[in-house]
Amino acid sequence: MELDYLATVLLSSLSSASILLIATIGLAVVFGLMGVINLAHGEFLMIGAYAALTATRYGIPFIFAIPIAVLVTMAIGAAVEVLIIRRLYGRLFDTMLATWGLSIAFYQLAVMIFGTVTPGIGMPQYSLKIGNYSLAGYPLLMIGVAVLATLFVYVLMTHTVYGMKARAAIQMPEMARAIGIESYRVNTLTFAIGCGLAGFAGAVLLPIVPATPSMGFAFVIKAFLAVVVAGPVTLTGSALTAIGLGGGASMTASFLTSVAGDAFFFLITAFLLWLYPLGITARWRSKM
Repeated sequence: MELDYLATVLLSSLSSASILLIATIGLAVVFGLMGVINLAHGEFLMIGAYAALTATRYGIPFIFAIPIAVLVTMAIGAAVEVLIIRRLYGRLFDTMLATWGLSIAFYQLAVMIFGTVTPGIGMPQYSLKIGNYSLAGYPLLMIGVAVLATLFVYVLMTHTVYGMKARAAIQMPEMARAIGIESYRVNTLTFAIGCGLAGFAGAVLLPIVPATPSMGFAFVIKAFLAVVVAGPVTLTGSALTAIGLGGGASMTASFLTSVAGDAFFFLITAFLLWLYPLGITARWRSKM
């Protein structure tokens, strides 16, 4: 096998795994930290993509459209937490039904406003050449974006006052309120941050995945499985599972077919859940 081709496959697989990780981080915060199964995660990703696309259509440079998308999805996420999620903490099945219904509503609303097909913004035209092979540069940029996003969330949740309050408000809400932590506000902000991260994913991936009402479906199932396999150490575990499962599936697809790549992802996921029912990080001491 040519070394050039092998290097190309490895970089492409790492890029695909990084894209999955970017789409997973927001879900890791909401599900892993808050214990809320947000089945509308894919739709928040879609909202972020449409927000960024709309901003660019009004002449705003793409780099500035990304934070706009984050703010829009955070605002919607905060409203959803206050109006719906706040009343359902501790009721896992009810939360799943509520967010599933919300996802359907967001999907239909997007179809009504934007239609079923929306033109993308186009991928930046630069590439990396390796021997006789070349790779598009923007997907490779996602490797660095995934690293920075993961580090940002890790520092936010483990090295800031907000992070300590957020974990206290979720793990021991009564004690947190007793020492003056406004757990309701902290929970609202945490859910909003998770939704904002989903919006960030939709915006930053817009040149790769054009905005459509169903674009979130391509990510939400694999993202959810990556978080479940990760276990209680949500952020570090999700990073490992997204890179391992996503990268392995991409490499399998490169050497075989895309169907084989998907089969690899789901079979390995099922095997890991059978081997580690509580997640691969169940015996770790770290909390993030």
